[in-house]
Amino acid sequence: MNVRLLFPEGFLWGAATAAHQVEGHNFANNWWDWESQPGRIRDGSRSHPGTDQWIRYREDFALLHELGHTAHRLSLEWSRVMPAPGVLDQQALAHYRAVLECLRQYAIEPVVTLHHFTNPRWVEQQGSWRVDQREHFLRFVEEVVRSYRDLVRYWITINEPAVYANLGFVEGIHPPGDRSLRSGLRVLRNLLRAHQDAYALIHALQPEAQVSLAHNLAVLTPATHHPLDRLTAWLHDRLLNHAVLAACAALHPPRLAVGMLRSPRQRRTLDFIGVNYYTRSLVRFAPHRPRSLFAAHTPGTEGPRSLFGWEVYPRGLFTLLCALRRYRLPVLITENGVAEEGDTLRPWFLLAHLRAVHAAIRVGVDVRGYLHWTAFDNFEWAEGLRMRFGLVHVDFATGARTVKPSAWLYARICRRNALEPRDWQEACRQLAAGGASSARGGGEQHV
Repeated sequence: MNVRLLFPEGFLWGAATAAHQVEGHNFANNWWDWESQPGRIRDGSRSHPGTDQWIRYREDFALLHELGHTAHRLSLEWSRVMPAPGVLDQQALAHYRAVLECLRQYAIEPVVTLHHFTNPRWVEQQGSWRVDQREHFLRFVEEVVRSYRDLVRYWITINEPAVYANLGFVEGIHPPGDRSLRSGLRVLRNLLRAHQDAYALIHALQPEAQVSLAHNLAVLTPATHHPLDRLTAWLHDRLLNHAVLAACAALHPPRLAVGMLRSPRQRRTLDFIGVNYYTRSLVRFAPHRPRSLFAAHTPGTEGPRSLFGWEVYPRGLFTLLCALRRYRLPVLITENGVAEEGDTLRPWFLLAHLRAVHAAIRVGVDVRGYLHWTAFDNFEWAEGLRMRFGLVHVDFATGARTVKPSAWLYARICRRNALEPRDWQEACRQLAAGGASSARGGGEQHV
């Protein structure tokens, strides 16, 4: 990169979090109960106290302001606001008002998620999202939107509905631990209906609101040139990347997904597209894997690997953003990040993905902002505390925060709304010094 890359005026720069992953003190939801079961969390850790942001949010937001962030994605914990059916906790509502007011005081735009993987314990006891929870969820949505519509313009109804359905109800590695494709499809259908109704409710209460869901996108490449692998990758791209978006954008989903996703009321329920992007998978036809829709997914092999084992593949973000032009909607990058033990890969990861975003903008994709995953090291669901995605290191024993080099690099980008050639040079030097690149493609991937 030998030229300065300027982003559009008003571009949102920031990071994303989720309540259960950073707050601590969440003892009334399904994830706290799941963590208490031996063997459910890979490193045996718990979410409390974790990052402890329920207590330390003021100092954390002051730090994000110092780092130049102008937007912050966070979620509201349903089990705090509604600890029992129809019961509202006024102290929790007051706390979240203080949280949102604090963001506004630092001129940071809140992007608020209403469901980010966690359910109140009483919802889980009723059968979770295998049954229609819209009545309860909409009561929660109505209360928080009425309470915070003076503070919040961007609302994310549900985070990664397809991932939630798959990990909890098909693969069984998240609560409630089902392993049934039928359950997963039923859950996804219920979630999308809840999103549609929440979209209408939010706009009735706040007509000027910008409402979407956060949708996980991955590049799906055939593992070989075999026709069955090519067909399987194409079908999975249509189903996993586009069926949900097509249903919510009032377009026709792929035929295999019509019965699962189409609502009786076909209407657009997206004001923008929230994109979560991490990696690429190689897809192979697998006739003995019906629960996986006859496909095996393995990590790509060109780029460096994250601690998760995921391939870092920045050009994929450009490809996927260009594919979203068919929906004719603005885009907000709601998650994009990398897990590593230190901070050698992250600077390069940031620069390479931001170059991909800029390239997409240059060819006409209306990208409005970039929210890095994540602001602070946190509790990474079934992986526990060992997967460090944060721009800021957290000592989970003492709570101490330490700003990583990638956070200072990102801060300079945020403040000037641009990438400079020296940013790329610095990131590549750090990557080389850390030995994080793979044998192929680790240093430079063109978009």
